[in-house]
Amino acid sequence: MLLSLSTTVQPATDLGYLLVKHPDRAHEVELPFGTARVFYPQADESRCTAVLMLDIDPVGLVRGRGDGEGSLSQYVNDRPYVASSFLSVALKRVFGTAMAGTSKGRQEVADAPIPLEAEIPVLRCRGGEELLRNWFEPLGYAVDVERLPLDTRFLEWGESYYVRLRLSGNVRLRDLLTHLYVLLPAIDGDKHYYVGNDEIDKLLEKGGTWLSAHPQREAIVGRYLRRHKPLVRAALARLLDDEEDEIEAQEVRKEAVEEAIERPLSLNEQRMNAVVDVLRDLGARRVVDLGCGEGRLLGLLLKDRQFEHLLGIDVSLRSLDYAAQRLHFDRMPPMQRERITLAHGALTYRDRRIEGFDAACAIEVIEHMDLPRLPAFERALFGFAKPPSVVITTPNSEYNVRFPALSAGKFRHPDHRFEWTRAEFHAWADGVAERNGYVVRYAPVGVDDPEVGPPTQMAIFTRDAA
Repeated sequence: MLLSLSTTVQPATDLGYLLVKHPDRAHEVELPFGTARVFYPQADESRCTAVLMLDIDPVGLVRGRGDGEGSLSQYVNDRPYVASSFLSVALKRVFGTAMAGTSKGRQEVADAPIPLEAEIPVLRCRGGEELLRNWFEPLGYAVDVERLPLDTRFLEWGESYYVRLRLSGNVRLRDLLTHLYVLLPAIDGDKHYYVGNDEIDKLLEKGGTWLSAHPQREAIVGRYLRRHKPLVRAALARLLDDEEDEIEAQEVRKEAVEEAIERPLSLNEQRMNAVVDVLRDLGARRVVDLGCGEGRLLGLLLKDRQFEHLLGIDVSLRSLDYAAQRLHFDRMPPMQRERITLAHGALTYRDRRIEGFDAACAIEVIEHMDLPRLPAFERALFGFAKPPSVVITTPNSEYNVRFPALSAGKFRHPDHRFEWTRAEFHAWADGVAERNGYVVRYAPVGVDDPEVGPPTQMAIFTRDAA
C-alpha cells in the first residue's frame, strides 16, 4: 500500500521539514497491523517526493481473534495493497505533526499553500471517477483518475473497481493530509475497526473546518460512519451546529412547502395511484423505487399481491427511517416483511442491488438532481441496471401559473434544481430512450389543462423489443 507526496516549492526539500522526516534516511514505524516506512525516491531543490509504504501483515490481523470464522478471505484479500482505513491510521501516526500543521524549522511554509501532488496507485472506489471528482474537486484539487483492469493479461475481463488516483493543487500540507485521512476510508467503504461514537469525534476533529461546507457532506459522513444511522444523524447535527430534531424539522418544512401548493388538487394521491396503475398494466412483479422517500408508493404496492418484491432506495437516511416507521416494519407479518427492503444509496452510481427488477420508478426525483448529474443517473439506471420498464414523473413547470400560492419563477419545492416544461421533459426522455434502446410514451397526471398541460408529467419507458 503506497502513498506518494510531492512538491515543487523552492527549495523542494522543505517537504522533509514539514513531514518531520529527513530525506537522507529511511524511517520506520511499527503499527498494530504492520509496518509503515517513509523514504524519498527524489529529494533535490526542484522537486521532492516522499513515499509512505504500508506493509500490512494479513495473518497478524486475524491471529488470536478467536471468533471461529477462519475463512480463507481473512488471509487472502486486497487489504495489503489497497488504500483504506489502514492508510488513514498510518497517516495520523506517521505524519501526525504535519497533520497538526506545526513545523519547527519551516512554520511559514507549513502555514502557506504550496504546490502539492498526491498519488495513490491502488484505491477501491465503487463510485468511480465521478465520485472522486465530486469529493476532491470542491476542495480545490485537480483530479486524475485511471481505472485499473481486472487483469492486464486478460483485458477481456473488463475494468475493476480499483483506480489510480492523482491529486494536485496549491494547498497547505495539513489540509491535504486531513482530506486524505477522512476521505480515503469513506471511499474504500470497509473500515477495519469498530465504528462508534468516538469516530464522530475523529471525523469532526479532522473534517469540521471544511466538511460542513462540502456539497457531498451527507454522503461522506454516511460512508465514513459505515451508514450507521444514529451515528450519521448525530455527526451531521454536530457538524452543522444543529440539534438532530432541528435537522429533521428542516426536511419536514421543505416537504410541507410542496404539499401545501399541491394539496388542493390531491396531486400526490393522484400521482401515486397513476404510477400503481401503470405498474399493474406493465405486469411488473419486482419493483425498485428510486428515491423512495417516506415510502408512500411502496405502501400502496405492498397492498397489492401482484408485487412480489419491492426495494426502496434513498440517499436520505432520515427518509428511510421514517419509511420503516410509516410502513410499520416493527410489526409487519414475516411473509409480508420478506417482500420489501429499504436500502441507502445514491442514484447516480452503478448499484447492482437495483439490477434484475421488472420495473424501476423515479417519482418526483430527477428535479432534485443538478442537471450535470442527470447523465450519471441515466447511465446507472438505463445503461447498467436496464430494467424492462421505467416510470419517471416530474413537475410540469408550465402548470405552475395555476397555483395561486406559488410566486412567478419559483419552484414548488425549495430543493428542486429545475422544473421542466413538457417540451424540455420530452426532449430529455426521448434522448434517453434513443441512447439506451427504449421506447417512451407519455401520460398526464392530474387534470390536463388545455393551455398549460397537466400538473405532473409522466414518462413510461419500455425496452425496445427490436
